[in-house]
Amino acid sequence: MSSDPTSPRPILGTADQLVRLGFDGAWSAAFDESVAIVLPGAPAFPARVTRTDRGACDTVGAAGPVRATWGAEVIAAVAEDPQAVPSTGDWVRVQAWPDGNQTIEAVLPRRSSVVRAQVRGTSTGQVLAANVDVVAVVEALFPDPDLGRIERFMALAWESGAQPRLVLTKGDLGSDAAELAAEIGAQVAAGCPVDVTVAHDGEGLEGLRSVLRDGATVALLGASGVGKSTLLNALLGREVMRTQALGAVQKGRHTTVTRELHLGPEGGAVIDTPGLRSVGLQGTEGLAEVFADVDELARQCRFHDCAHQSEPGCAVLAAIESGELAERRLASWHKLQREAAYQERRVDARLRQAELAVWKQRTMEYRRSQKEGRRSR
Repeated sequence: MSSDPTSPRPILGTADQLVRLGFDGAWSAAFDESVAIVLPGAPAFPARVTRTDRGACDTVGAAGPVRATWGAEVIAAVAEDPQAVPSTGDWVRVQAWPDGNQTIEAVLPRRSSVVRAQVRGTSTGQVLAANVDVVAVVEALFPDPDLGRIERFMALAWESGAQPRLVLTKGDLGSDAAELAAEIGAQVAAGCPVDVTVAHDGEGLEGLRSVLRDGATVALLGASGVGKSTLLNALLGREVMRTQALGAVQKGRHTTVTRELHLGPEGGAVIDTPGLRSVGLQGTEGLAEVFADVDELARQCRFHDCAHQSEPGCAVLAAIESGELAERRLASWHKLQREAAYQERRVDARLRQAELAVWKQRTMEYRRSQKEGRRSR
């Protein structure tokens, strides 16, 4: 990461800046509810997580940047639910102790969260960004936009509870950018704003800048090399991420290695995420939005449980035959439905195991109390 000392930088650390980071009356009320005990000489204050490490976070409060470790309450919550780990964008309650240590003792309830299924064999999802208002799915227009990848990221965006938005970068590398963007938007981002950008020239950014001026938090989500770092620098008006020159195939190399929140120059905040090779889906809710055209056709099938494979009277297959629906799109729908359903089964199995463990513990405690009661007679 490299900062340009000649560029104006917003000064964090005042109540006004706290508001600019998104702190409002509802967050204030949630913070007050989280304070169970007020300790003399150990004040608690709200802060927003800007960057996370193992067991610690960089945060910003009204008094400025604060480095805080996890407190006992957070450690206990994470042990019970790994998704409770403080994540970039979270609002937290920080406790300032007399010895100078500062600890995060509570994560305030999230309004939205971008959660991907873990790829290393666990059923627990990973929170990529919390409390975002807009999830900007970033994809390069040239040389070859990956429609299947956009569909996957858009499903993740819909599931977050935030407003999805498609940002197509590198709009200057081809003569048919507008036509191609319209085609992509109609296929995979129906109902969402679509921006075509040339970030290094500042073109196509007004939509995102307007969102930030309204005080929103925008999360940038996309694969490596699609131009997220250049887009971030353009939105912030300064170089916060070094970008590498485009190669012979017109692809850049992404240098982001962690999730980090940056304050916008006119308000709002941007959360940059690492380039993701792929993302797993936690559920099927987002797919209904991304594949609304497939779902609409499915309602016309002869059988309500039609799998759209070889069944007679399948309206989806008929649409493919007539050219109304692309075969690639149905294949993508099948693939993502299988992945999401598999993940849901894994999560359900984990929850059943956790519930069983609780009942086993209660049974052991009951038997122990019965034995102690008989001994005391």
